[in-house]
Amino acid sequence: MTPTLVRQHLPHAGPATRVDLCARARDWSEIQERMFVPLYESVYERLEVGTGTRLLGLGCGSGLALLMAASRGAAVTGVEASSAQRLSLARERLLPEPALTRARGDTRLMTRLPEEADSPAYTLVTAFEPIGCLAGDSEGLSRTLAAAVPSVRRGSPVVLVGWGPPERCATSAVLRVAARLADPPRVTGSWRPALRDDLEEVAQWAGLRPDGSGRVACPFGYANMRSAVRGLLSTGVFDAAIAAAGQEQVDKELAEALHPHQRRDGTIWMPNVFRYLIARTA
Repeated sequence: MTPTLVRQHLPHAGPATRVDLCARARDWSEIQERMFVPLYESVYERLEVGTGTRLLGLGCGSGLALLMAASRGAAVTGVEASSAQRLSLARERLLPEPALTRARGDTRLMTRLPEEADSPAYTLVTAFEPIGCLAGDSEGLSRTLAAAVPSVRRGSPVVLVGWGPPERCATSAVLRVAARLADPPRVTGSWRPALRDDLEEVAQWAGLRPDGSGRVACPFGYANMRSAVRGLLSTGVFDAAIAAAGQEQVDKELAEALHPHQRRDGTIWMPNVFRYLIARTA
């Protein structure tokens, strides 16, 4: 696929930076997505995900969380509206052969929410992509959840995820590079610090009732500096900064911010805590 242009916001900036969206999605799938496995496992264990579960995964990415739920016997539907490339990788994971698309009617992947009349009564909704991280992400998820609720069985759990307190998330200091370089600061899509009530506010806006929460340690570990930079860039958190300052500058400052977390053997290790909220449909 032809690389996509990321436009520069600064009038004095050089040519627009080209972003290879296929490579970005592959980096997410191969490097970054696995960092959240402890979160997926903790949520599925707590909610006893199994053969009776009909799961709707919002922002399903390249499908690792769905694959883990399916391995427990759940019927899964994934929605990924922001990245066709990630969705393609999810299809490779969950529906690797065309014949299986027909054989496995309990697995569906799509770019938008299924129509209510064309949907089973979902018993679990997950939104594992952490909110309270990009300006505007909470509002967007609230609208998506409100649209999804009619397809969810009454009283079913909806799982929302956000970053934990900055002092318990070593990666927060690294992500501040994204905020510092974005122009203007706090533009939609740029990084912002997580707020204590982000998850509760989204639940309230979507008409959901909070019913428990938890915290899970999800350290970010990388084999080397190059892998760490690629993995973090794949999140999309740095896109606004790349558009404003250029790829080279972002790569340079990101590597500098990662340096304190580099061990003698070259690996990168950053402890983090993520918080999840369980809310219920009315």
